[in-house]
Amino acid sequence: MMNKRLALTTLVFFFALAIKSQITSAKIIFERKTNLYKKFKAYNPEDWFKEEDKIKIDFFELYINDTASLFKPQDSDLRELNSWATSKNSVWQFPNQNNRYMIKTIWGEELHLTDTLYKRKWQITESTRKIAGYNCRKAFWQANDSTKIYAWFSYDIVPSTGPETFMGLPGTILGLATEDGGVVYFAKKVEVLSPEKELFVIPKRKKVYAIPELKEQLTKQYGKEKWFKRMLNEHFTLW
Repeated sequence: MMNKRLALTTLVFFFALAIKSQITSAKIIFERKTNLYKKFKAYNPEDWFKEEDKIKIDFFELYINDTASLFKPQDSDLRELNSWATSKNSVWQFPNQNNRYMIKTIWGEELHLTDTLYKRKWQITESTRKIAGYNCRKAFWQANDSTKIYAWFSYDIVPSTGPETFMGLPGTILGLATEDGGVVYFAKKVEVLSPEKELFVIPKRKKVYAIPELKEQLTKQYGKEKWFKRMLNEHFTLW
């Protein structure tokens, strides 16, 4: 009888410990590395960037709680080399409302966009690795015939979210990479805290585009240009 009680007590203890260890709110610091030679391979990037400058590094912050997330560029006063070569988007995601809100800079203009959450068909693998001290499971998304995106998510961090517009896995994405390694996001630090509610308040803007509306407008203006399909894919399909 005593053995059964001891076993039950031990089981309840470990179950409570497992629940307690799961994180529902946090601040996560991400480092993004972009290989500019790979990104601009169709445009002779060697003419634009020195070999020692081909890897551009940007930092972001992801704030999460059990109802929302905010991914945004990390503030910095440092002068940035080749700032135009990569995008720095801010993305709010609200899973319970099936809604996302984004601030994107396209051709030097800051645009505010809204849409439903981006649904991706993930395939979860058995491969694992540790990122920022957390055990992560590898998954991938076949974006199109030639593009695959890999993600590493942690079951220990509950909210289904991640960098940019990525979400839809059973835990927070701590690593994200294109198949060729041209763009790689990895969490560098996870701080368990409760983000201020003000962070999840969407900024007020007179003009807010629905994404289908903006895509239609851009297609009418630039649809015949050779570079347009690539730009559309980068801004509105992959990320």
